[in-house]
Amino acid sequence: MAESERVPTERKRRRPTSSGVVLSADLIVDAARELIDAQGAPAFTVRRLGAALGADPSAVYRYFRNTEDLLLALADRLIGESMTGFTPTGDWAADLRDFGLRAYRSALRHPQIAVFSTVRVTGRPHEQHAVETGIGLLLQAGFDEAAAVRHYHALVDTALGHAALDAGVLRLAPAQRAADEQAWKDGYAGLPADEFPSLHRVREHLPAMAGSAVEPAIDLLIAALRRAVEQPGA
Repeated sequence: MAESERVPTERKRRRPTSSGVVLSADLIVDAARELIDAQGAPAFTVRRLGAALGADPSAVYRYFRNTEDLLLALADRLIGESMTGFTPTGDWAADLRDFGLRAYRSALRHPQIAVFSTVRVTGRPHEQHAVETGIGLLLQAGFDEAAAVRHYHALVDTALGHAALDAGVLRLAPAQRAADEQAWKDGYAGLPADEFPSLHRVREHLPAMAGSAVEPAIDLLIAALRRAVEQPGA
């Protein structure tokens, strides 16, 4: 049951706010997303949300029990958006890859929200359906129940772990990001060969360290899963 549906009906008033807007759980989640995208999660307060909605902050509590309840609903919304359009092709490995990258890219579209969305369990409908889908793909591949859960855990944590890391990079100031990229391009690549022979040998490839490693990581994991299916007990 959606969180907004668990709030007593009598608390969900349909009167317009002072700005003429009729509040709803979806409208509040939308406003919270815009506010956090613009100002960052640490700056988010219900008071600021109320101001953005043109409503008394207490109106939010007619739809959500507290701030955490609202943030979990927002995180669940992003999971639902990540799964929009996902259609299994019958190739479980390709579908798992798509599944993992969808979770990653959804978080990266909202790096300020990724502060909490990548580390919390929402327990809500969108997350429930996503977990059902991911574990279902692994069962389809032929893994037993325990292995399906274990491999799903590894896949999702790989995708969301990289999302949290890369979202942190996106939250850096542009000058900081540029300095880090330059360090790989010039600092590490220019180290003396006699002292750093391995780095000198790969110096032309070191700038790639400034980018995301999510796709290679997911590809390695899925390649290992393919081998486990094709060569059981190997």
